[in-house]
Amino acid sequence: MKFEELKFEQNLMEGIEAMNFQEMTPIQEQAIPLVMEGRDVIACAQTGTGKTAAYLLPLLNRMLKEEHDSESVNAIIMAPTRELAQQIDQQLEGFSYFLPITSVPVYGGNDASAWEQQKRAMQMGADFVIATPGRLISHINLGYVDFSKVNYFVLDEADRMLDMGFYDDIIHIVKQLPKERQTIMFSATMPKKIRTLAEAILDNPATVDIAISKPAEGIVQEAYICYESQKLGIIQNLLKDSMPEKVIVFSSSKQKVREVTRSLKQMHLLAEEIHSDLEQSKRDEALLSFKNGKVNVLVATDIVSRGIDIENIDMVINFDVPTDAEDYIHRIGRTARAQKTGRGITFVSEKEQNKFRRIELFLDKEIDKCSLPEYLGEAPEYSPKGSLGRAKQGWRRKRRFVPSKAKKQNFAKGQNGEKEQPVQNENFKHHRRRGFKRKKEDGQPQ
Repeated sequence: MKFEELKFEQNLMEGIEAMNFQEMTPIQEQAIPLVMEGRDVIACAQTGTGKTAAYLLPLLNRMLKEEHDSESVNAIIMAPTRELAQQIDQQLEGFSYFLPITSVPVYGGNDASAWEQQKRAMQMGADFVIATPGRLISHINLGYVDFSKVNYFVLDEADRMLDMGFYDDIIHIVKQLPKERQTIMFSATMPKKIRTLAEAILDNPATVDIAISKPAEGIVQEAYICYESQKLGIIQNLLKDSMPEKVIVFSSSKQKVREVTRSLKQMHLLAEEIHSDLEQSKRDEALLSFKNGKVNVLVATDIVSRGIDIENIDMVINFDVPTDAEDYIHRIGRTARAQKTGRGITFVSEKEQNKFRRIELFLDKEIDKCSLPEYLGEAPEYSPKGSLGRAKQGWRRKRRFVPSKAKKQNFAKGQNGEKEQPVQNENFKHHRRRGFKRKKEDGQPQ
C-alpha cells in the first residue's frame, strides 16, 4: 500500500515524498489508520520495521486538520535513550519540513544553554516534545511545566524503558497529562509488564502485532565457539581482507568497550566507542563519524542496540553473548534493515555457551558455527546441554550425600529454649557409608 492512498494533507505528502517514503511497511499499514481514527494503540513489531513513521505521520496529519493551542505542548513522545530521541526529532523535522510544526528534543548530557532552550520551548509552547523520562521529570519537578493541553502521548520502545527502570517515571509523567488524550505505545516485545503498563495508561486500545521477536530474514546469523583470548584475533581475521563499509561491535560492559576499541585502533582500524560514560557531545561525534563513514567500526554497549537507524551496516558482531534473546535480536537488527542483507556474528566463549543455547532455543533454530582460523589454535567444544546436565547431576548427588533421617537424628532441641545443638550420633558415619555403598552398587561414580 502506498502513502498517497491515505489521503494525507498535501503539505505533509510533500514531506513524505522528500523523505523518499513510498510503500508502507506492514506496521505502518495497520497502525496509521487506527491512529488517524483517534484510537489508543498498542503496537508490537520487530526493530527496523518503520515504527517511528507509523505514529509520526498520522499525528502530524491530525495536528494539521484539528485545532490546537500553539502556545502549549500538544504532543509528548517518550524514548529510552538520547540517541533515539535525537533520531525521532530528526525524522519529525524531515516529515514536517513544509509544515508550521514546532518540536524540541529534551534529554540530558548537554550544556546549560540546551537546558534553557528546552525550558523556554515547554513554557512558550511546542507542538512536539521528544524526551527521555529522566530529563522530562527534572523539568516537571521544577514546577514550570504545564501539560494540561497535551492531546497525544507516545511511548516508543516501551519495553526498553521498563527494562531501564522507568516505570515509576512514566506513571509520574502520565499523572501530569489530561485524562482525555490519545495514547500510543510501541514496543518490540510484549512481556507481561508491558501489558500491565498498557492497562494502566491506555483506554480500550487497538492491538497491532507484527512478527514479534524474530530477526529479519536478510540477516545471516553465525557464531564462533572460542576462548575469550581468541575473540580479538577473530575480529582481525574478519576485517583484514575485505573491510565492510560499517561494522558495529557490541559488548555488555563499558570497560570492555574501551578495551576492544583500544585494541582495534592498535590494529590500525578506524574505530570509535560509544557508551553512557561519554559526554553527549562525544557520543554525538562518534555516531556522526560512523554515519558519515569517517570510521568503519563502532564499538558500543546496548545504548545503540534499539531504535537507532544507521544505513548500510554490513555486519554486527556480538563480542560477548547478550544477556537474553531479545537483546540479541535488537543488536543484530541494526543490519539488514529495509529489506537489505547483512551478517550477525556472535563470539561464544566457554562460560557463555549455556546463554547462547538459550538464544538458539528461543529462536527455534541452530545458528551456524564457523571454524576458527588455524593460526588461532583449537576451539572449545560446543556442548551446552552436557554442561547443564552435569550440573544437575552434581546437585542431585549432593542432596543424596546425607539421608534425611540421619540429618534429623543429628540435631535435637536444646533445653530451656536454647538453640538447636548438634548431638553425637554413632550411626551418622554408618549412614554416610551406606550412601556411598548404594551409589557404587547402582553403578554411579563415587
